[in-house]
Amino acid sequence: MRVPIVLIAAALAAAAPVARGQAVPYEVVKDGIPSPLTATTPGAAARGKLLLQQRQQANCLQCHAIKGLNGGSSAPPLDGIGASLTVPQLRLSVVDFSQVAAGRAMPSFHKARGDAAPRLSAQEVEDVVAYLATLRL
Repeated sequence: MRVPIVLIAAALAAAAPVARGQAVPYEVVKDGIPSPLTATTPGAAARGKLLLQQRQQANCLQCHAIKGLNGGSSAPPLDGIGASLTVPQLRLSVVDFSQVAAGRAMPSFHKARGDAAPRLSAQEVEDVVAYLATLRL
């Protein structure tokens, strides 16, 4: 049985992740974003840890410290953050920190600003959140 090419293309398009250049819509409920930004692939803590350590998109360790990793000291350490904040709160903090604490220096990683693309894709946000949730001291 041959599957029409149109159906294959539609299935691939539906499964393709949103590119880094596009912010996906999200809904803030109370003090967090309860729904994952991705519908197909859950966040992976191992990928999130790698993203935190990179000096590119996330660059969390420029300001934050995490036990066992070289990090900065200009922002609070992230040790125990997974025990202090819920996953929805962590997601909002990564997506748009200005909604958590206006006027703080931490960038918003998935909020598009004008023509500037988000620093992290929806999948990368979920990966970072998955890792942060493991930091329970």
